[in-house]
Amino acid sequence: MLIRISAVTVYINLPVHDIERARDFFGAVGFSFDERFCTDDALAMTVNDSCHAMLLDRARCASFSPRPVADPHDTAQVLTDLQLESRQAVDALIDLAVANGGKDVREPIDYGFKYGRAFADPDAHIWEPFWFSPEAVG
Repeated sequence: MLIRISAVTVYINLPVHDIERARDFFGAVGFSFDERFCTDDALAMTVNDSCHAMLLDRARCASFSPRPVADPHDTAQVLTDLQLESRQAVDALIDLAVANGGKDVREPIDYGFKYGRAFADPDAHIWEPFWFSPEAVG
């Protein structure tokens, strides 16, 4: 049976080493937090109306899975893409991330109809802001 999900909200769970450092970094980059769900070991970060990230202390994150929590400094377990409204917005987000302790992790990818870059947050999770023009593909 095929199940179609028509309306969905995505929650990404990511382990972090330091909750306050994560709050400072992502707040400076432009994300907000739903304080109703923030504790000393978890941050409920709003990406947009349909996407949220739970930034969890590594011990709390480990409590949700029987598998060990990967260290993103050594492995790439998730690449989180964020579609933005323009190439300039992509560059601006990378600049903000780097200015606040993130790292620019690769050269830009430019296909004409799609432009993307990537940064690592202070916990080494990879975030890939990109711009895409469906009109340019056709």
